[in-house]
Amino acid sequence: MIKSMTGYGSAKGFVGDLEISVELKSVNNRYLDTSIRMPRSFLFAEDALKSAVQRHVSRGKVDMFVSVDSSAADNMSVKVNEPLLRGYLDAISLISGKYGLENDLTAVSAGRFPDILYVEKEDLDSDALTEGIVAIAEEALSDYDAMRLREGEKLCADVLSKLDTISALVTEVERESPMTVAAYQTRLREKMTEILSSAGIDENRILAEAAIYADRVAVDEETVRLRSHMSQLRTMLSGGSPIGRKIDFLIQEFNREANTIGSKCQNSEIAHVVVELKSEIEKIREQIQNIE
Repeated sequence: MIKSMTGYGSAKGFVGDLEISVELKSVNNRYLDTSIRMPRSFLFAEDALKSAVQRHVSRGKVDMFVSVDSSAADNMSVKVNEPLLRGYLDAISLISGKYGLENDLTAVSAGRFPDILYVEKEDLDSDALTEGIVAIAEEALSDYDAMRLREGEKLCADVLSKLDTISALVTEVERESPMTVAAYQTRLREKMTEILSSAGIDENRILAEAAIYADRVAVDEETVRLRSHMSQLRTMLSGGSPIGRKIDFLIQEFNREANTIGSKCQNSEIAHVVVELKSEIEKIREQIQNIE
């Protein structure tokens, strides 16, 4: 199944005492552009996360957000900077004795001195954390892929519907084209009758001129190629991603054939059909910009 380049996914989980949340979203882009946003102290997992994204996505601008809640962690302890505390106490004793001031220092007030108390964290096991974070990211990527598949189904249905419309328009061109040649032959005979009057008409000359005209305005080759392109596009859509770039190239071929038909047609009816044909092709071109 085809996938859309736009999507969203999220997942939460615990790695030890740390609660990890992963969210990701993507928009259209010609190539894969991955951006990981996470706490600085966990940047050791960034490369592994980018590799996980690459396993799921071939192109698009992907933004991944990783948040870490350590409020439930018990790997932190409060320490006392004892050398600094002794320095503060000696200084206060000196002030009290030298200037006759009461030394009313308490443990609480001493703990408020700058840098006396500090929080110390245990060293993190970066390998275990990376493995755990990537596992949660894989869950988010699975959720993200599910949304992209749903969007891809809608895109596929819409493109197939437009292909049906294009097929009907091509049939109309094929039906009108022989009538154009017949109408030209009739107009040519009438003109020659008007000019030559009773001098007589050379039927062979009319047939020859009609044949030249028919060769100049024939669109059989273009309509055959268009139908071939349509068949190829249907085959692509029934396969899997990534096919967006291939379809983009194929749609250029659609446009080339439609433009050639438009340049050859000498009939207002066919010209009108070609305008509709090019409009439907453009709609497909816009839609496939969302396909991975």
